[in-house]
Amino acid sequence: MKSTKAGPFYQLRLERGEDIPLAVTQFVKEKGIKSGIITGLGAAEKVVLGYFDRKRRTYRKRRFSGEYEIANITGNIAWDGKVPICHLHAAIAGAQLTVRAGHLFAGRVTATCEVAILPGQKRLIRSTDPETGLKLLGL
Repeated sequence: MKSTKAGPFYQLRLERGEDIPLAVTQFVKEKGIKSGIITGLGAAEKVVLGYFDRKRRTYRKRRFSGEYEIANITGNIAWDGKVPICHLHAAIAGAQLTVRAGHLFAGRVTATCEVAILPGQKRLIRSTDPETGLKLLGL
């Protein structure tokens, strides 16, 4: 990964083969970013998206083989103790330009992935919500 501080935000360029959620989370941890907004785009393979099934209280995941254009990554940053949580969603499209979207669990960069992080000033915390089982933002 290459990165620069571009005024109030960080600009990242992930390298081929890097896993997007892992690389972004590691960057946040290394920089000690308290909270923030994440946006990005690029191309990836071995993408895993999901949606939360409230009745089952678990994510339903779907793997996408092949190469996909990442039309958008959007997310936020908070912490659970000493662990940063980058909550990411993505919209991807294959050769037919059919869009799939959901919570981004995994995706390996194929050509490039450009991610911008706008840090916040206040540390945000996530804690488990007993009703859903999700780690929700404590605002």
